[in-house]
Amino acid sequence: MTPALADIRDAARQIAGAVVRTPSVPCNRLSRLAGCTLTLKLENLQDIGSFKQRGALVKMLSLTPGQRRAGVIAMSAGNHAQGVAFHAQRLSIPATIVMPEATPFTKVERTAEFGARVILHGEGLDQAAAFAAELARKDNLTFVHPYDDPMIVAGQGTVALELLEDAPDLDCIVVPIGGGGLISGIAIAARALKPGIEILGVQTALYPAMLQALRGNQPTSGGETIAEGIAVKSPGVLTRAIIKDLVADILLVDEPALEQAVMKLAEDAKLVVEGAGAAPLAAVLANRERFAGRKVGLIVAGGNIDSRLLGSVLMRGLVREGRVVSLRVDITDRPGSLAQVAGLIGACGGNIMEIHHQRLFCDVPAKRADIDAVVETRNADHVRELVDRLTAAGFRTRVLGTTADG
Repeated sequence: MTPALADIRDAARQIAGAVVRTPSVPCNRLSRLAGCTLTLKLENLQDIGSFKQRGALVKMLSLTPGQRRAGVIAMSAGNHAQGVAFHAQRLSIPATIVMPEATPFTKVERTAEFGARVILHGEGLDQAAAFAAELARKDNLTFVHPYDDPMIVAGQGTVALELLEDAPDLDCIVVPIGGGGLISGIAIAARALKPGIEILGVQTALYPAMLQALRGNQPTSGGETIAEGIAVKSPGVLTRAIIKDLVADILLVDEPALEQAVMKLAEDAKLVVEGAGAAPLAAVLANRERFAGRKVGLIVAGGNIDSRLLGSVLMRGLVREGRVVSLRVDITDRPGSLAQVAGLIGACGGNIMEIHHQRLFCDVPAKRADIDAVVETRNADHVRELVDRLTAAGFRTRVLGTTADG
């Protein structure tokens, strides 16, 4: 059964007071960068850091007393797991969560904190799902699907009710797609309330499962992505039909674009956002002409990013933008040479973060040395200025490999 606007409104009434009514906020700095007017729907501010608790709560509120006593089971890479566990604990429903073995530690720990029994099984969601279905049959548990369920779709659709109440003049809404539950609910609600609005989906280029399913292409999903929340190989059947009818297009974004979007949301919007939650911004920044001058709603779907990964993404972003650079400087190995190099870098406005001598390798003459210096800079132009200043002073200098484009 495909839910309708009335079902989504009913879902909104059911979850009122139990789920955060998240804000929809403009971001002028990101809007200038993107060349359009952006409104961010901040689902990363939910209690569990994700929209997923909306649908999970609607589903669990529909259970009979007997089903509640027996308990529920879910499979998830993290956010759906936390949504189920959070409200199961609140409603005194026993919960078992099956998560892929590579699920980020932060999502595993937070799920367990809500009192759920967490089982790590399989390399991905498909294997986790099969194992969860087996346990559900064995232990008579109610399976709470992460996306392919009318009640889940209705619950996720409440995001659109709130967004359009806050920003009724939007021209389009950009939504991340994993299994398709979120974009299906949003598309049903938004197109019913505002028929002319355009709904666009975003998938990571490594996991284009929904796009391939709609086009009838052979599936190719696989690989390491920072958007594990939408790294789904088997899209929903119910959601696929809804997306086919109501979604205008699905855009693909690569890993550098996702990393850039996570960094821009942190720097320019002061938001901690996971890869899947940053995917809509990544799509807009990668397709500026398509969105130029339009009023665009971005669903910031989640903020559950591992701290170590966030730190790595932010540092890689600084390197990509030329704000941290590794320089190799050829010097004469005698007193004062290192001080002279450091003085030149400092006089040019660079800040040395790390420095190492390379004296022992055969490609370095015995009376010379290489200095590898990690330097904080303003931008790529500043890097070129540093290299030119050192070269002019007689120190052969080159930039070591970076993550910068080109």
